Amino acid sequence: MSYKIALAGNPNCGKTTLFNELTGSKQHVGNWPGVTVDKKEGVYRKNKELSILDLPGTYSLSPYSAEERIARDYMVEEKPDVVIDIVDGTSMERNLYLTLQIAELGTPMVIAINMMDEVESRGDRIDCEKLAGLLGVPVVPIVARNNKGTDVLMEEAYKVARSGQTPGELDIYDADLYAAIRGNRLTEEQEEMVADLRYTYIAELVKQSVKRKQTAHGETNSDKLDKILTNRVLGLPVFAAIMYLMFACTFSENFLLVPGLPSPGVWLAGIVENLWGALAENVTGLVEGAGASGWIVELITSCLDGIGAVFGFLPLVLVLFLLLSFLEDSGYMARVAFVMDRIFRHFGLSGRSFIPMLMGFGCSVPALMASRTLESDKDRKITMMITPFMSCGAKLPIYAMFAATLFGESNQTLLVFSIYMLGIVVAVIGALVLNKFAFREGASNFIMELPQYRIPTLKSVLIHAWEKVRGFAIKAGTVIFASTVLIWFLSSFNFTGMCQMEDSFLASIGNAIRWIFVPLGFGDWRASVGVVTGWIAKENIVSTFGQLFGGVSQEAIESVSAGEQALPAITQVFTKVSAWSYMAFNLLCMPCFAAVGAIRREMGSWKWTLRAVGFQMVTAYLVALLINILGNLIF
Repeated sequence: MSYKIALAGNPNCGKTTLFNELTGSKQHVGNWPGVTVDKKEGVYRKNKELSILDLPGTYSLSPYSAEERIARDYMVEEKPDVVIDIVDGTSMERNLYLTLQIAELGTPMVIAINMMDEVESRGDRIDCEKLAGLLGVPVVPIVARNNKGTDVLMEEAYKVARSGQTPGELDIYDADLYAAIRGNRLTEEQEEMVADLRYTYIAELVKQSVKRKQTAHGETNSDKLDKILTNRVLGLPVFAAIMYLMFACTFSENFLLVPGLPSPGVWLAGIVENLWGALAENVTGLVEGAGASGWIVELITSCLDGIGAVFGFLPLVLVLFLLLSFLEDSGYMARVAFVMDRIFRHFGLSGRSFIPMLMGFGCSVPALMASRTLESDKDRKITMMITPFMSCGAKLPIYAMFAATLFGESNQTLLVFSIYMLGIVVAVIGALVLNKFAFREGASNFIMELPQYRIPTLKSVLIHAWEKVRGFAIKAGTVIFASTVLIWFLSSFNFTGMCQMEDSFLASIGNAIRWIFVPLGFGDWRASVGVVTGWIAKENIVSTFGQLFGGVSQEAIESVSAGEQALPAITQVFTKVSAWSYMAFNLLCMPCFAAVGAIRREMGSWKWTLRAVGFQMVTAYLVALLINILGNLIF
């Protein structure tokens, strides 16, 4: 017989970490609230009878926000066999409020006190047996990220699931009030009274079961760090400096200011580029040696050029996401949202909107999904319209390609940094415009718990980075491969058969739309085609350029000193200014089709989806036009 087990708890209490340990899944784990925005299901690795569901984090079961509704509806309507309530042992008073609400539903439950290592490091002690006696349910101490105590926890959960044991009625309310709670029929006055009674009861539970080393903890290391990282004056400069250092570790040709010392990202990219070049040469040689037709050789060579142009950037993506994962898991990114609240509030948003935007540095699709955690409909819509302005990992190869070809070694880090910062600045200005002309509402309240700083585990950082790189590689092997075949066909044929590229279907399409981009500085038909293929997947721009600008001599490649990822032929079409304009346009314009689909799902209507895409396209055009005009005037 199979049993359903639901994992519930406050945001950032360790639910997803526990879910990954129990099921072997690789869900995103971040040290900030709101990482899980939907329910995820898996099977317990050690007992296939147990199906485990990871519910969104919620502070209560009052159905006000999307994640609260998902959690409450599942527990009330689906009725899992047992709920494992994960409680952060360092914040018992806050976490036990949800515990009481779950117990009041009459659902079989087990309480897991997580982060016991941090509790012990503070010198505190939690008497789990005492707490279990007071609440009438099993209580198990665990450390989810180290997989300590999880076997005992699942044994208890299995016992409760088989027995169907439910929590008894807590000695808090009278019978009528209890019936109103379970029937979800509380009046506003009753809700206030119930909340007071719960907090009073929680205070008594903590008093009897938690022994603290001292009544009030002194200044922690997190407090000391926050004096700098969340400082009103220093917060933003520190964030900018950290981002710049992150890009230096990824792109710098003079790492640690040592001339000729490549950064880890550049060093790994050079290795991958050489390996791919050797592979492509051998494959082409084998095909030619087998006597294949000329068009087959051209097709294979073109596909290898296109896919190779993307694969060469995998190490850069890997290094950047390793560093981003470290910042997320350490708890620093939650501080960035807090710091940005001071700025966002002037533009009609709360700092909570910056969390989906930060997730957009990885991929726009989960970032757009994360916007559902915002309580205000206005905040959700604005955040979804500006989140694609964040530079996702798929856009990174575009910048690296131009940086390696057109910009000197000392300018590559600054170039990529400037593009990422441009996305943030335009997003903030876009929020102001939307709030002023489209919504006209004040900023919503921003209440967010700042988690303790933690040294991320190597496993969690590697899992997060690997998932991003794996998705990048899968896309290169499927969507981009299909695109390269299509691009080869369109660039090699017209109605009369095989032809020169300049007379092909693709050239005709590019020439038909190139006039749109002439004011932006990139009126060449190949650049226009790149914009269009980028809507399928942003990495497609690099693979498209690899095909359309490929075939250059080795001497030409060696004449460009900026790195292995250079495409020298694009210097015939782009200047530094027009390249910057092209990068800005593709940063800000309509995202890939997958992200547009996510906007449609989250917006709930095509009308708002088209408004969002229209806003993004107009913004991209105006910003790129401004860059081209001012850039040519200045330089």
